[in-house]
Order: sequence, then C-alpha cells, then structure tokens
Amino acid sequence: MSAKSDKKSESVDDSSAPLIEHLAELRTRLIWSVLAFVVAMVLCYTVWNPIYNFLTRPICHALETRGQECGLILLKLQEGFFVAIQISFLGGFVLAFPVIAYQLWRFVAPGLYRSEKAAFLPFLVASPVMFMIGAAFAYYIILPMAYDFFLGFQQGPLALPDDPSAAAEPNPHLAGIVFQGSVSEYLTLTTKFILAFGLSFQLPVALTLMGKAGLVSSEGLGSVRRYAILVILVLAAIVTPPDVISQAVLFAVIYGLYEISIFLVRRMEKKRELEEQEADV
Repeated sequence: MSAKSDKKSESVDDSSAPLIEHLAELRTRLIWSVLAFVVAMVLCYTVWNPIYNFLTRPICHALETRGQECGLILLKLQEGFFVAIQISFLGGFVLAFPVIAYQLWRFVAPGLYRSEKAAFLPFLVASPVMFMIGAAFAYYIILPMAYDFFLGFQQGPLALPDDPSAAAEPNPHLAGIVFQGSVSEYLTLTTKFILAFGLSFQLPVALTLMGKAGLVSSEGLGSVRRYAILVILVLAAIVTPPDVISQAVLFAVIYGLYEISIFLVRRMEKKRELEEQEADV
C-alpha cells in the first residue's frame, strides 16, 4: 500500500514541476515587460511637451483654418500633471510594445513546433504594423474631419473672425458659442480615436490568424458578408462624429479590410490544399 502511495506522490511531483517552471518563466517575462513599460513611461514623461504638441496639431490646424487661436485650458489645478501622466502612459505603452511582444513570443515559442513558429511569427510582426497604420489613418485623415465638424457648431464674432459684418456689427441678441476645450478632455477624445482605428486595422490580422487555425473559412466569411456590412455601419456610426463623410470613409476602410481578410484566408486555404495534395503524392 505504501509503495503505491509513493509512486502516486512521485507522479504528482513530476507533473507539478513543468507547471512551476512555466509559472517561473511567466513571472520573468512579466517582470521584463513591466520594467520596459516603466522605463519607456519615464522617458516619455521627460518629453511629454513635444508629444502633447504633436497630438494637438489636428485641433490647432482646424482652429487655424477658422482664424482662431489654438489654446486648450486647464480646468483643475492638478490637471496639467495628470495630462503629463496620461501622455507618458500612452507613449510608454507604444514605446515598450516591441519589448512586450518579444517577451510574449519568448514565452509562447518553446511550446510551438517549428512550422507553428513560422506561421505565428508573421502575425506577431504584422499586428503592430497594422496598428500604426490605423493610428496614422486616424491622426492624419479622420481627426481633421472630425474636429472641423465639431468646430462648425460655433457662432458669433469670436467664432467667425473672418466675417467682417459680424465683427463690425455684433448682434446683442446672439449668444456666442466659442470652443474653449479642456486639455484632458481633448487628449481623451484623441486617444480614443487613435486606439479605435488602430484596433480596427487588426481585423485582417485576426481573421487571417483564425483562418490559419481553421476557426474560420473564406466561404464562411463571404456568406456572412451582409451581416458584416451591418456591423461595420453601426461601428462607423458609433466611432465617428455624426457626419456622412467620416462615417463613409471609416466604412469603406473597414469593409475593404474585411474583403482583404477574405482574400488572405482564401489564399491560405489554397496553399494548404496544395500542400496536402503534395503530401498525398
């Protein structure tokens, strides 16, 4: 009886050893990721002013085209400090993302076969690239249109300095509406736009990876195209301001990415079929 119990305890100890090793490896990767994020965040804090100036270019350009001075206000005494922290947090994550992705790869790679590593690595590289493309698309195209739309609700001489009649003969019965934005609120809105478009551009990466794993097929994605169009329309209405131009641009971009995903999955399926035929021969 004692011999059986000794064998049982020995098998339990042997099975727990790999789990402890995996947890230790996970702890090491997390420590390196957090350390990289903290260092990147501190670096971004030292240059938060240039980052702030870069992020405020869209609103400054929109105000400049209307002849208005670009300026955001601090509503609270401590708001400036928290704005610097917010910028440092966002910049630190972007700057440390390659290190975080590398640590993730080092943790996952030992459990993959060589063919699986070759299949997974391109998606790991494509994900940050597509995110940066989506973020750049939001910054250079969507944000100028969105802020121009929002600023269009201003009225009065201060909002329309290029109107000589309004400047010469102000209407005493007209309540002026002039933009005086909060720094924190503006940065929150801008980062939401950038993150939303960056994540939207992950669609081809996610669907192609799912196709590689056999979770979706090109035929299945094509059969639900009408439902995908409806979901994209709803997403475009929620993410963008309520003007037709920006909604149409976002719909066209995301739907184009969906069609590209179907093409990539179909191409992957054909390649898999050829490999299976060659293996059978």
